[in-house]
Amino acid sequence: MNRTTLKLVLLVSCAHAMAHVYELSLPTVEQDLASYYVEGNLQQGKELTGWLSFCWRLPWGMGALLVGWFVDRVGAPRMLSVYLVGCAILCAIISLPVSDIRILFLLMFSMGSFASIYHPAGLTLISQATTPENRARALGLHGVLGSAGIALAPLIAGLLFFMGMQWPRYYLILTIPGLILGYLFFSRRQRINQVLTEARTLQEQKDVHQGRLENTGISWKSFLLLILLAAFQGMVYAGFLTFLRRDLDIKPSESKSGTAMLEWSHIVMAVVLLCGCIGQYLAGRMAKHKRLEQQLTFVCLGNIPFLIWMAYAKDYTMVIAACLFSIVHFMNQPIYNSLIAKYTPNHRRSICYGFSFMMGFGVGGLGAPLAGLIRDESMKYLVFSLLCFISAIIGSTLWILNRPRQASTEEAAGF
Repeated sequence: MNRTTLKLVLLVSCAHAMAHVYELSLPTVEQDLASYYVEGNLQQGKELTGWLSFCWRLPWGMGALLVGWFVDRVGAPRMLSVYLVGCAILCAIISLPVSDIRILFLLMFSMGSFASIYHPAGLTLISQATTPENRARALGLHGVLGSAGIALAPLIAGLLFFMGMQWPRYYLILTIPGLILGYLFFSRRQRINQVLTEARTLQEQKDVHQGRLENTGISWKSFLLLILLAAFQGMVYAGFLTFLRRDLDIKPSESKSGTAMLEWSHIVMAVVLLCGCIGQYLAGRMAKHKRLEQQLTFVCLGNIPFLIWMAYAKDYTMVIAACLFSIVHFMNQPIYNSLIAKYTPNHRRSICYGFSFMMGFGVGGLGAPLAGLIRDESMKYLVFSLLCFISAIIGSTLWILNRPRQASTEEAAGF
């Protein structure tokens, strides 16, 4: 990967980090929101925030399909600017607490709609600026910053609570990085488009066999199976994140302002999510273009023992189990996104990524209300382990379907 491509990947990855900071903005203060709007009833508050999370996630996934169509026509840099500035403005509005919960639902839905722009636009930029050989590594770096953004959200909240601020000020602070990054993408959009054009030209000038290798993996049947797997994994992801702070069994501090101590629950939550960076990095280093299906299957299977452990763990053992689950679960991202690029043609890449995230984040977002409705915490994680087992079956099917294609690909390339 040359220096120009690396700089582009890093810039896009910063936008990826912000997408997940915005995503985690609600789970990070979920208990505080529940207490604010449904005081004294923890279960009713949990059900409310579960549906509130789904209201954010539904357009985050469903909107990605429409965004994929727009990216091909408007350009990814401009769309990324719209996403960042839109989310920043909505965070500023949410920071003004409203008494009507219906307005909060509307604001969360709007914020999820703007956030839906990121993945089709950002992943298309990276996939078109890289080759099959370095794509997984680039997506691994992209994933590391995304996981860092996931972990950064509770750290920011914990620090602000320590300084005596409450959850509305947290949303206000999140407007600043969004506006800065939005300006950077808008001001450098022509340079980014130039880099993409140069990358396409270089790709066309490469060895003919390598060009064939890029195209022989295209399979719409495999793509449809892959996004079905994404829906099941997305449900696990949404259910795990939304109530993570609550499930770690670490109570909020007695002080509503947070002045007594730094919110320990935010620190533990951040540590668990930071472990996802390890998984993203390992997957980016280990991913092999010819073995992506096998590796994705093993990752899905690897989730199961840690989910079962979390079903029965208590106190610090819950934290250990959650950390290990985070490492394994987030390994799927670089592998999964590489498979999307493998199964789909370059000129349909944006809309394919959009359709993929519609399933993973939109349909998968049902995991949040599902987790909120299941009152038995042990049963919740056992249900999620079953979803991972179904994902592994789909991954095995992809493995079997693509074995003949892999063999013919290697033969065509002279291996």
